[in-house]
Amino acid sequence: MQPHVEERIRALPDRPGIYVFRDANGEALYVGKAKSLRKRAFHYIGPQADARLQTMTEEAAELEFVAADTEAEALLLENQWIKHARPRYNIRLRDDKTYPYLKLTTAEEWPRLVFTRRIGDDGAAYFGPFLPGGLARRAIKLVQKLFKVRVCHIPIDGSLPRPCLYHDMHRCLGPCVAGLTTWDEYRHAVDQARLFLAGRHEELARNLRREMETAAESLAFERAAQVRDLLAEVEEVQGRQKLASVRGEDVDVYGFHVAGGNATVVVLVMRGGQVLDRRELFWEREGAVEPARLLAELLPQIYDTTTFIPKEIHLPLPVEGVEALEEWLSQRKGERVYVRFPARGEKAQRIELAKHNAQLAHRRRFRGQAEEHPGAAALAHHLGLQEPPQRIEGFDISHFQGGETVASMVVWEAGKMRKSDYRTFNVRDLTGPDDPASIGQAVERRYKRILAEVGAMPDLILIDGGRTQLNAALQSLTALGVEETPVVALAKREEEIYVPGVPVPLRLPRKDAGLQLLQQVRDEAHRFAVSRHRRRRDKRTLVSRLDQLRGIGPERRKQLLQRFGSFSGVLAASREELQTSLGKVMGGRVWVQLHPPAVSAETTVAEAEAGSAPDATPDLAAR
Repeated sequence: MQPHVEERIRALPDRPGIYVFRDANGEALYVGKAKSLRKRAFHYIGPQADARLQTMTEEAAELEFVAADTEAEALLLENQWIKHARPRYNIRLRDDKTYPYLKLTTAEEWPRLVFTRRIGDDGAAYFGPFLPGGLARRAIKLVQKLFKVRVCHIPIDGSLPRPCLYHDMHRCLGPCVAGLTTWDEYRHAVDQARLFLAGRHEELARNLRREMETAAESLAFERAAQVRDLLAEVEEVQGRQKLASVRGEDVDVYGFHVAGGNATVVVLVMRGGQVLDRRELFWEREGAVEPARLLAELLPQIYDTTTFIPKEIHLPLPVEGVEALEEWLSQRKGERVYVRFPARGEKAQRIELAKHNAQLAHRRRFRGQAEEHPGAAALAHHLGLQEPPQRIEGFDISHFQGGETVASMVVWEAGKMRKSDYRTFNVRDLTGPDDPASIGQAVERRYKRILAEVGAMPDLILIDGGRTQLNAALQSLTALGVEETPVVALAKREEEIYVPGVPVPLRLPRKDAGLQLLQQVRDEAHRFAVSRHRRRRDKRTLVSRLDQLRGIGPERRKQLLQRFGSFSGVLAASREELQTSLGKVMGGRVWVQLHPPAVSAETTVAEAEAGSAPDATPDLAAR
């Protein structure tokens, strides 16, 4: 550490605030908070237990500070500075999962309610996360029913001749058509919806009760009856939530595992006494990071991006500044929040379970990553990705003249194909060959389920095809609210890589490691799609050929397949084997249908089926 930096440390005031180490270029290296700036910063003079911070102090060329009135205020300042400056020695939140939120676009003149998985600094009000994900969709329908706030994306200028179906269903006030509602009436509905989504049901109920009484006093009995019905539904929802809250606790349980310079944190999300989700957070090449510092820097970032804060947070070890953290969390929640460090009993067992989950997640994530895959590193460079992709999911389509269309999804993860994660999709509701529509359907079905289960999205999605197939996949992802996952398409003929928003396809040398990795995933997706398509077509062909035999229904067809395995096996079976399986008469009839004899004038068909024509078998062999 440079001498003048030490002098700045010794001159810091003995009061709460944040301190910022900067390098010679003025870039922020590290931002920290403290109850006492002077006492906390003194810890950086001399050797550091944390190797990362030791390196940081060696690079530090300047020190700044911002004083605060309380430690809780300092915590808020620290979180804001970390998000803005992104200092490289701070531990920053990087989450593999995207959680469902509801966005009320209050910055717009006519706000709308939107399902989203990304929180932005756009002046809108965000609510969530919703666990499980289906609750977000149900919340949208409930808000439409109660408050009639719009969910469409059309521009509102009052010029439309008639409203959409939502207005006819009493699910929207219809601001798109002039005269159906007023701006004041619509904003009042938005304000009510905002209170409802924020969980402020008691305040909303008081407002509705006051509005109902005012309408009744003004003899506006129809309006009073509408508000009365709305109040009854809000109180019913409030009662259900109170009932759920007394059945179990809302707790976030943390576990961690640090090894090999990598760190993993797992959060068990308990709502109503049940574990509804498991959140996994990973940090690569962090060095010998201290778990207490990891958790202390992580917690404010997690709860700054969510609108739901649990009643209790259980940590595996004490962290610095826990009183300020509790005060800040309580202010955000509007009621007391407790940070606990369970040492015994059921709560300590949950901590151990979270630790075990962190070990398993760490082993799965960092297995085989001792060396960075050259193809992944090359793709990160070519596509402008922040980090080399660790998981790539590739899609392809296979069909025969538009029939029996099958979409495949294969997975490349950490240097190898992960066959246990492969999936196929039988494409439905298509009248002919339509590869873009098939790709769009497969992508939508795959990630709709992943998002519903709050699963991890891949680092890169690869589509077999060109610009049209890529646009179909992007359209499906946009409809699901997924816009941050990188998507590319690889065309077979010229091996061109199509990137969203880039008009000219990317052409790489044939020996480029990134291109070869994409080709590996694309070719495996093609192989898997073709194999599944053939299996589906063969199954249909097999069933139809056996169904053409007289006397063979579903039960006898199943009996034949169990005995002989396939149509070829049935065809190769002898008369005696078929008669043993189906009976003498039926077995003989099936055998004759499969091996029609040359029936002469002296030999009847009945005789051939009964097996009494001596020349039947020799004639068949000759043919």
